[in-house]
Amino acid sequence: MNKKTVKDIDLKRKKVLVRCDFNVPMDENQNITDNTRIVAALPTIQYLLENDCSIILCSHLGRPKGEFKSEYSLKPVAEELAKLLGKEIIMAKDIIGEDAKAKAEELQNGQIMLLENVRFHKEETDNNPEFAKELASMAEIYVNDAFGAAHRAHASTAGVAEFLPAVSGFLIEKELKFLGNAISHPERPFVAILGGAKVSDKIGVIDSLLEKVDTLIIGGGMAYTFFKAQGYEVGNSICELDKLELATNLMKKAEEKGVKFMLPVDTKIGKEFKEDTESKTVKYDEIPADWEGFDIGEESIKLFVEELKKAKTVVWNGPLGLFEFNQFAIGTNEIAKALAGIDCTTIIGGGDSAAAVKKAGLEDKMTHISTGGGASLEFLEGKALPGIECLLNK
Repeated sequence: MNKKTVKDIDLKRKKVLVRCDFNVPMDENQNITDNTRIVAALPTIQYLLENDCSIILCSHLGRPKGEFKSEYSLKPVAEELAKLLGKEIIMAKDIIGEDAKAKAEELQNGQIMLLENVRFHKEETDNNPEFAKELASMAEIYVNDAFGAAHRAHASTAGVAEFLPAVSGFLIEKELKFLGNAISHPERPFVAILGGAKVSDKIGVIDSLLEKVDTLIIGGGMAYTFFKAQGYEVGNSICELDKLELATNLMKKAEEKGVKFMLPVDTKIGKEFKEDTESKTVKYDEIPADWEGFDIGEESIKLFVEELKKAKTVVWNGPLGLFEFNQFAIGTNEIAKALAGIDCTTIIGGGDSAAAVKKAGLEDKMTHISTGGGASLEFLEGKALPGIECLLNK
C-alpha cells in the first residue's frame, strides 16, 4: 500500500521502461478478442507522454516457453495501442537484442516503443539477473503496471528493480487501493463470495478471509467437497477427496470465528458434461449417484442475494457454476445482477468472475474489477507479491 507511484518521482524527459500486462486473448488469426488489459494501461502511458518521457513498453503474451513463436508476437498489441492512442508505436524485433537496443538508443521524448514478448527468453521466467540488467540498461526509470503478473518473480516484473528506481503505474495503484482497503478497512458487513472448481486453489484465501469477513458464501465446484465432507452424496460432481478433512476444519474455523458460512441449499445437476445435457434442480443432499452438479439452484440464489443486500463490502472471486454453458450460468449471472443493484463496494477478483461480469454486461456497475486473477487471489491471501515488494517505498 505504501509504494511510490509515477507521481512520486521526477519523470520529466526520462527514458522509462514500463512493464504492462498485454496478455490478451486472441483468435486463430491473431485478432485481439478483448482489449481490456490494453485499455487498462492507457492512463499510465498518457501520464508519461504528458511528462515528455520516451517510453519503452514490455509484456508477456501466453506461454511460448522461452522460444520465438510468431503466434505469440506482440505485433497485434502494437497495432491496437496505436489505434487507441492515435500515435505510432515503434515495434522492436527482439527484447534485449541489437534491434531493441538500437531503437531504444534513438527513441525521442514523446515516442513509444514496444519490445517483443519477454517470454521469448527463458531467462525472463527464471528471473535471470543478467537478462534483467540488459533490459534495465535501456532506461532510467522502471514502472510496473502489470498487476496480473505481480505475483510472479520474473526478470521484467521484479528483477529489473535491482538496477533502476522502481515505482508503480496507476493500474497497480488502483488495485492496491481497492483490494487493500477491502482487506484492511472494509465497511461492514463484509461478505466474500468464493467460487471456482477446487478448494485446493482457494485454501489460503478461505483461511485468510475467515479472519476478516462477516459472511463467507461458497459456490461453484468446490461446494461439493464441503458437501462430501459432511457425508452427503455428490454423484459425479467435481470433488477433492483428499481435501475433506481440510473442508471440515475450515467449517469449524468459521464457527469458532463467528463467521456465517453459507453453502448452496440446492443445486442444478446434469446427466453429463455438455451444453445441452438433461438437467434438473435438487436439494443439496439429494444428488443422485450418476448425476453431476453444475450450478447453484434457485433457492440458493435467493438466499445468497438476501445476504448480499445487507453487505457494505463484497469481494467475489470465482464463478458459482459452469458459466461457459448457458443453462448453468444462471447462478453466476443472477449474483452479478444482484451485486450491480446493491449500494455497496463491489470488488471482482479477476479471472473467470471478471469474465462472467463482462459477459453479463455489468462491468460498469461494479466498484472495481481486478485485472489479475492469480495476483488478486494471492493478495487476498495476504501473500507478498514480488512485483509490488520490489517497488520503492514512499
